[in-house]
Amino acid sequence: MKKAIKRTSLSVVAALMLGLAGCSGQADNAGGAQADTTVLRFSHFWPATSAMHVEVFEPWAKKVETESNGRLKVEIYPSATLSKPDATYDAAAKGTVDIGAQVHGYTNGRFPLTQIAELPGLSNSATQMGCILQTLYDNGTIASEYEDTHLLFLMGAGPSALHTVDKPIRVPSDMKGQRIRRPSAIAGDIIEATGGTPVGLPATDIYTSLQRGVIDGLSFPWQPTGDFRLIELTRAHTNIPFYNSSLLVTMNKNKYESLPDDLKKVLDDNSGRVMSDLVGKVTDKEDAKFREEARAAGHTMVDIPDPLNDPNWKEPLMAGSQKYLNDVKAMGLDADKVYEEVKKVSAACKG
Repeated sequence: MKKAIKRTSLSVVAALMLGLAGCSGQADNAGGAQADTTVLRFSHFWPATSAMHVEVFEPWAKKVETESNGRLKVEIYPSATLSKPDATYDAAAKGTVDIGAQVHGYTNGRFPLTQIAELPGLSNSATQMGCILQTLYDNGTIASEYEDTHLLFLMGAGPSALHTVDKPIRVPSDMKGQRIRRPSAIAGDIIEATGGTPVGLPATDIYTSLQRGVIDGLSFPWQPTGDFRLIELTRAHTNIPFYNSSLLVTMNKNKYESLPDDLKKVLDDNSGRVMSDLVGKVTDKEDAKFREEARAAGHTMVDIPDPLNDPNWKEPLMAGSQKYLNDVKAMGLDADKVYEEVKKVSAACKG
């Protein structure tokens, strides 16, 4: 009888051990499922309160996570906390970050063909600019400039304006003696052609530079001018399509290639023209909002909607444009051919 009881006890203990082992296996499986989640670190320079962060990047990250059933998780780092604004593309190429957004002009000479689209007279809105850029990439005109990363999408800013602390810019001669922050080599060439002094600064340093009198003004679209609170320090604005900034969102190539095909498809479905168009709509809306805020606050507004046909502005704008094209040709690239293609694409994207 004792032996029977002992055997029964041993059986119960064995069953309990098997049950615990089974529970342990389930926990391990659960841990394995969690380990299968791929975290993508996304770096950009806009403030966390900006429309670009709130209305574009956060919904994009959520959509990617939802459509991947939680197997992709995008962690966003705004305000250049993970990479410097002028080094984000290289950070994505090297894998320091997984995804990065950057202004092309922050790395002078790195994207010479892409930046031809920034020249005056080619775009009148962020939506049109985004269409131009994405089309040029999709048709192969500028694709070679992104071969070291996996490009997600290109996007455009709205037409730039000139924002100064107190001196209105009505004609090019008003630029003389003015230290103007330039966002790219193209804008710098045009500022020089008008007699101004271009100053290179990342967007995150403009506010303090205005406060300290390091610069007298800046060339910037309305949306980031509002996002970085620069309207607080500038009271004169010249609405002139001086140039259009181009921007990119790209991903580390090895990280993308390491994903299974179904997760690559999630990213592919949320890339390209669909995102360029979304950014354009959000940016154009923000441009209009901040422009009207400044107007309502009583700021001085100067409107020059068609500078290439303006007798005062045409010559310096064209001179600055030609200098940039000559610089690109000096690199051994067919700048004239690309310029003609950009003009053709611009007309197609106008509607």
